[in-house]
Amino acid sequence: MILRQAQETPTVIDAGGPVIIGAGLAGLTAALEYSPRPCVVLSAGAISTGTSTGWAQGGVAAAIGPDDSAELHTVDTIAAGAGLCEPDVVAAITQAAPRAIAWLTEQGARFDHNADGSIKLGLEGAHGRRRIVHALGDSTGAELLRAVVTAARATASISLWEYSAATKILTDAHGVTGVRVRTLAGEVVLRTSTVLLATGGIGGLFQHTTNPLSSRGQGLALAHRAGATLRDVEMVQFHPTALNVGIDPMPLVSEAVRGEGAILIDETGARVIENPLSARDVVSRAEWAALQAGHQVFLDAREEPGARFDELFASIAATARDAGFDPVTQPLPVHPAAHYHMGGVRVDLAGRTDVPGLYAAGEVASTGLHGANRLASNSLLEAVVCGRWTAQHWLSLPAGGEVAAAAPSSLHPVSEAPTDPVAVQVRAIVSEAAGVLRDHDRLTVALAELASLRHHDAGLVGYLLVQAALTRTESRGGHTRTDYPAASEPAEHLLIPGQGHNVVVAEPIGAVA
Repeated sequence: MILRQAQETPTVIDAGGPVIIGAGLAGLTAALEYSPRPCVVLSAGAISTGTSTGWAQGGVAAAIGPDDSAELHTVDTIAAGAGLCEPDVVAAITQAAPRAIAWLTEQGARFDHNADGSIKLGLEGAHGRRRIVHALGDSTGAELLRAVVTAARATASISLWEYSAATKILTDAHGVTGVRVRTLAGEVVLRTSTVLLATGGIGGLFQHTTNPLSSRGQGLALAHRAGATLRDVEMVQFHPTALNVGIDPMPLVSEAVRGEGAILIDETGARVIENPLSARDVVSRAEWAALQAGHQVFLDAREEPGARFDELFASIAATARDAGFDPVTQPLPVHPAAHYHMGGVRVDLAGRTDVPGLYAAGEVASTGLHGANRLASNSLLEAVVCGRWTAQHWLSLPAGGEVAAAAPSSLHPVSEAPTDPVAVQVRAIVSEAAGVLRDHDRLTVALAELASLRHHDAGLVGYLLVQAALTRTESRGGHTRTDYPAASEPAEHLLIPGQGHNVVVAEPIGAVA
């Protein structure tokens, strides 16, 4: 939709508390945890639409089975992260996972249960135990979003601003002073000393993606321009099984399907990879090699889960059939697609960036949980745990106002937004250079092409991603350089300081307390 500006001089309003940019799981979790203290939540579209949360199929990873433990969950997470995980962060978040499930249940989320009343646990790639908690089968994200949206709408202290896009974080020498917001009623400046970025990822920068096309790294651009440090921006996870049927964005076929026994084959029936539950970067590279060799790649669920497919994965089955494929009797054509951004705004476990008053949680943040390759179903977990921890930190600070600023009246969409030509251009450049396989020559060309587009949020984030990918002269996790196929030791993070510092610097593991 178009957010029209009705006046030249912005209206200045006291927010009355923290301003949360983004109405997905991380943002609404923080708002709910902060209640009854007031806050404002900004959503660029309608609440409950346009977020990656609502599209998530896999579930929430939590060690609640009798044969499982937080320690085993930690081991699997660190192994998948290919050397870039922060061990203390991983241990803390996995330890908090069972409580996250309980908290979501308290908000009204309906998780799947066995006949005996216990929570049903699924298996996904690189997990050594069944620890994936689903809600309504393969509609976990939609169910969790429904629960927190319903709870937020019923919470008087939360002021929900729909069709309101943050365009700038305002700062002075002491930190955050406010947020400039574009609404249908005109430009508004919300005065606040506390801002949480919960804007999601960057999948919309790629031509093959499972994310909403609007997910172009707006939060990273806001943070960078405000002076915050970004970390490991080059680390993008490509999901191996996006349904390849000409739909943009590509429908996701959850890893849980492979957890129930589906395999990856080419058009001859030969296996593309022996272990289809290997870490996602491993599976995506195997698929890419097959595609580059002229093969097609399919997810074959005919034997397992076979006739159980509809019961276990009703949403995926419906999507496949709408595209002309019956997953019970036909292999599904799949392709790797940009799915999750491990990099983000560098934060500690309270969500703090290096700009006083600026916080980040969820996919936009880099906590150190995911390292170079996210373990399946750890993202919804991180959104809940870290969203709550950020709000708990705020509760330890002096209270702000008593009432959150009310949203401007008559906020409803005017029309569909036209295609953004710069975003389309950036998407083509980033996809060509920074996909599953990368090399110096293509990255160098892309960097030069993106340099003139940095005035645009998508252009800036694309430039920073390519700059970091060019700097990381090794292959690790989701970042594969064909000209540097081995990993370098010791493993190091790559930092991009805030705007004004056109450099990429290394940081050792364990540097953030």
